[in-house]
Amino acid sequence: MPVQNSGPAQGRAGATGLDRFNTAPSAEAEAALLDCCGSHRWAGRVAAHRPYPDLDALLAAADEAGYDLAPADLAEALAVEVSPGLHHAAPHSAHLALRAAHAAYECRFGHVFVICLDGFEPAEQPDQVLAGIRARLGHDPDQERVVTADEMRRLARGRIIELVSGS
Repeated sequence: MPVQNSGPAQGRAGATGLDRFNTAPSAEAEAALLDCCGSHRWAGRVAAHRPYPDLDALLAAADEAGYDLAPADLAEALAVEVSPGLHHAAPHSAHLALRAAHAAYECRFGHVFVICLDGFEPAEQPDQVLAGIRARLGHDPDQERVVTADEMRRLARGRIIELVSGS
């Protein structure tokens, strides 16, 4: 799960990750952005507006593009997401409970469960995932679509920060 950092790190020859992102060939920038959010429309839009003067401007553009995702774009992004899991050393019963919760969610909504866990310690993350699934199973499909889109925006922000900070 991405953890948000305070800002971009310095790279070789003093260039920041944002500088490298801004000057990368379009196809390379879009490919990097697709790792942040799997919507081609979103990635193309964010890449097309380069260069960004700072990280805040890049994140604002990513958010704006995220708010404009059509249902098909969100479905495309969700199709490449992986449901959050547990450490392999977690008890077998915990793995079973999480698999059952994910299956119930996917059966109800037709896509993987996504949640941004920035700010949570690794030990807290399984409980947050289970609590999130349980709470969101009570949503109607329209309400859950809004929550899912918001979680995707939050995930993309964290991944963009990782991308330009080089971590």
